Amino acid sequence: MKRADEDEFRNYVVTNIDRLRRGAYALCQEWHTADDLVAVTFGRLYRYWSHAREASNLDGYVWKVLVRTWLDERRRRWRRVEYLEDVPDLPVEEGTDPAERMSLLGILAALSPRRRAAVYLRFYFDLSVSETAEILGCSTGTVKSLTARGLEAMRNRVAALSTPDKGDL
Repeated sequence: MKRADEDEFRNYVVTNIDRLRRGAYALCQEWHTADDLVAVTFGRLYRYWSHAREASNLDGYVWKVLVRTWLDERRRRWRRVEYLEDVPDLPVEEGTDPAERMSLLGILAALSPRRRAAVYLRFYFDLSVSETAEILGCSTGTVKSLTARGLEAMRNRVAALSTPDKGDL
Protein backbone atom coordinates (compact mmCIF):
# COMPACT_ATOMS: atom_id res chain seq x y z
CA MET A 1 0.00 0.00 0.00
CA LYS A 2 1.26 3.48 -0.85
CA ARG A 3 2.15 5.88 1.94
CA ALA A 4 -0.69 8.27 1.02
CA ASP A 5 -3.20 5.39 1.04
CA GLU A 6 -1.90 4.19 4.38
CA ASP A 7 -2.23 7.69 5.86
CA GLU A 8 -5.79 7.91 4.50
CA PHE A 9 -6.63 4.51 6.01
CA ARG A 10 -5.08 5.48 9.36
CA ASN A 11 -7.11 8.72 9.45
CA TYR A 12 -10.29 6.78 8.71
CA VAL A 13 -9.57 4.33 11.55
CA VAL A 14 -8.75 7.07 14.07
CA THR A 15 -11.89 8.99 13.15
CA ASN A 16 -14.28 6.01 13.26
CA ILE A 17 -12.93 3.48 15.76
CA ASP A 18 -15.05 4.63 18.72
CA ARG A 19 -18.26 4.66 16.69
CA LEU A 20 -17.56 1.20 15.27
CA ARG A 21 -16.65 -0.15 18.71
CA ARG A 22 -19.93 1.11 20.20
CA GLY A 23 -21.82 -0.32 17.22
CA ALA A 24 -20.10 -3.68 17.60
CA TYR A 25 -20.97 -3.71 21.30
CA ALA A 26 -24.58 -2.92 20.47
CA LEU A 27 -24.66 -6.04 18.31
CA CYS A 28 -22.83 -8.53 20.53
CA GLN A 29 -23.25 -7.14 24.08
CA GLU A 30 -19.65 -8.02 25.02
CA TRP A 31 -16.81 -5.49 24.96
CA HIS A 32 -14.05 -8.01 24.28
CA THR A 33 -15.99 -9.50 21.37
CA ALA A 34 -16.77 -5.99 20.10
CA ASP A 35 -13.05 -5.18 20.14
CA ASP A 36 -12.33 -8.39 18.22
CA LEU A 37 -15.02 -7.58 15.66
CA VAL A 38 -13.63 -4.09 15.12
CA ALA A 39 -10.10 -5.45 14.79
CA VAL A 40 -11.17 -8.02 12.20
CA THR A 41 -13.22 -5.39 10.37
CA PHE A 42 -10.29 -2.99 10.16
CA GLY A 43 -8.00 -5.84 9.12
CA ARG A 44 -10.29 -6.69 6.23
CA LEU A 45 -10.70 -3.02 5.40
CA TYR A 46 -6.92 -2.57 5.28
CA ARG A 47 -6.57 -5.54 2.99
CA TYR A 48 -9.13 -4.16 0.52
CA TRP A 49 -8.63 -0.44 1.17
CA SER A 50 -8.08 0.47 -2.50
CA HIS A 51 -11.43 -1.15 -3.34
CA ALA A 52 -13.26 0.10 -0.23
CA ARG A 53 -12.34 3.77 -0.55
CA GLU A 54 -13.86 3.81 -4.05
CA ALA A 55 -17.24 2.69 -2.66
CA SER A 56 -20.00 5.25 -3.00
CA ASN A 57 -20.73 4.91 0.74
CA LEU A 58 -17.56 4.01 2.63
CA ASP A 59 -19.29 3.98 6.03
CA GLY A 60 -21.98 1.64 4.69
CA TYR A 61 -19.26 -0.62 3.30
CA VAL A 62 -17.54 -0.75 6.70
CA TRP A 63 -20.81 -1.43 8.55
CA LYS A 64 -21.52 -4.23 6.11
CA VAL A 65 -18.13 -5.80 6.85
CA LEU A 66 -18.71 -5.40 10.61
CA VAL A 67 -22.20 -6.92 10.61
CA ARG A 68 -21.19 -9.81 8.36
CA THR A 69 -18.16 -10.47 10.56
CA TRP A 70 -20.44 -10.57 13.61
CA LEU A 71 -22.95 -12.88 11.91
CA ASP A 72 -20.10 -15.19 10.85
CA GLU A 73 -18.80 -15.19 14.42
CA ARG A 74 -22.25 -16.14 15.74
CA ARG A 75 -22.38 -19.16 13.43
CA ARG A 76 -19.15 -20.67 14.74
CA ARG A 77 -19.83 -23.72 16.87
CA TRP A 78 -16.70 -23.42 18.97
CA ARG A 79 -17.78 -20.08 20.38
CA ARG A 80 -19.37 -20.43 23.79
CA VAL A 81 -20.49 -17.84 26.31
CA GLU A 82 -18.51 -17.90 29.52
CA TYR A 83 -20.13 -16.35 32.58
CA LEU A 84 -18.10 -14.72 35.33
CA GLU A 85 -18.91 -14.92 39.01
CA ASP A 86 -17.57 -11.42 39.63
CA VAL A 87 -18.71 -8.84 37.13
CA PRO A 88 -16.62 -5.65 37.15
CA ASP A 89 -18.36 -2.33 37.66
CA LEU A 90 -18.64 -0.31 34.47
CA PRO A 91 -19.11 3.46 34.33
CA VAL A 92 -22.57 4.63 33.29
CA GLU A 93 -23.27 7.76 31.30
CA GLU A 94 -24.82 10.61 33.25
CA GLY A 95 -28.59 10.84 33.02
CA THR A 96 -28.96 7.16 32.14
CA ASP A 97 -30.99 4.93 34.43
CA PRO A 98 -28.83 1.78 34.76
CA ALA A 99 -31.79 -0.51 35.43
CA GLU A 100 -33.63 0.75 32.34
CA ARG A 101 -30.49 0.48 30.20
CA MET A 102 -29.78 -3.08 31.35
CA SER A 103 -33.36 -4.21 30.80
CA LEU A 104 -33.33 -2.77 27.27
CA LEU A 105 -30.00 -4.46 26.51
CA GLY A 106 -31.41 -7.73 27.84
CA ILE A 107 -34.49 -7.42 25.68
CA LEU A 108 -32.36 -6.70 22.61
CA ALA A 109 -30.00 -9.57 23.44
CA ALA A 110 -32.97 -11.96 23.41
CA LEU A 111 -33.57 -11.27 19.70
CA SER A 112 -32.09 -13.54 17.05
CA PRO A 113 -28.84 -12.20 15.57
CA ARG A 114 -30.36 -11.07 12.26
CA ARG A 115 -33.35 -9.39 13.93
CA ARG A 116 -31.04 -7.66 16.41
CA ALA A 117 -28.81 -6.49 13.57
CA ALA A 118 -31.80 -5.15 11.62
CA VAL A 119 -33.20 -3.30 14.67
CA TYR A 120 -29.81 -1.80 15.56
CA LEU A 121 -29.02 -0.74 12.02
CA ARG A 122 -32.44 0.81 11.51
CA PHE A 123 -32.92 2.57 14.85
CA TYR A 124 -29.58 2.86 16.64
CA PHE A 125 -27.56 3.77 13.54
CA ASP A 126 -30.55 5.40 11.80
CA LEU A 127 -29.94 3.68 8.47
CA SER A 128 -32.61 3.44 5.79
CA VAL A 129 -34.27 0.16 4.83
CA SER A 130 -32.22 -0.05 1.63
CA GLU A 131 -28.92 0.68 3.44
CA THR A 132 -29.74 -1.98 6.03
CA ALA A 133 -30.64 -4.45 3.28
CA GLU A 134 -27.33 -3.81 1.57
CA ILE A 135 -25.38 -4.37 4.80
CA LEU A 136 -27.28 -7.55 5.71
CA GLY A 137 -27.17 -8.82 2.14
CA CYS A 138 -30.91 -9.33 1.81
CA SER A 139 -33.97 -7.69 0.23
CA THR A 140 -35.71 -4.62 1.61
CA GLY A 141 -38.77 -6.77 2.33
CA THR A 142 -36.66 -9.04 4.50
CA VAL A 143 -35.35 -6.02 6.42
CA LYS A 144 -38.91 -4.79 6.98
CA SER A 145 -39.93 -8.24 8.17
CA LEU A 146 -36.92 -8.65 10.46
CA THR A 147 -37.45 -5.19 11.91
CA ALA A 148 -41.20 -5.63 12.43
CA ARG A 149 -40.81 -9.04 14.04
CA GLY A 150 -37.92 -7.82 16.17
CA LEU A 151 -39.91 -4.83 17.43
CA GLU A 152 -42.95 -7.04 18.07
CA ALA A 153 -40.83 -9.48 20.09
CA MET A 154 -39.43 -6.56 22.08
CA ARG A 155 -42.92 -5.16 22.75
CA ASN A 156 -44.12 -8.57 23.92
CA ARG A 157 -41.11 -8.91 26.21
CA VAL A 158 -41.67 -5.43 27.70
CA ALA A 159 -45.36 -6.20 28.20
CA ALA A 160 -44.51 -9.49 29.91
CA LEU A 161 -42.01 -7.76 32.20
CA SER A 162 -44.37 -4.91 33.09
CA THR A 163 -47.41 -7.12 33.77
CA PRO A 164 -47.58 -8.02 37.47
CA ASP A 165 -47.85 -11.71 38.36
CA LYS A 166 -51.29 -12.81 39.49
CA GLY A 167 -49.73 -14.06 42.72
CA ASP A 168 -48.74 -10.48 43.60
CA LEU A 169 -52.35 -9.25 43.69
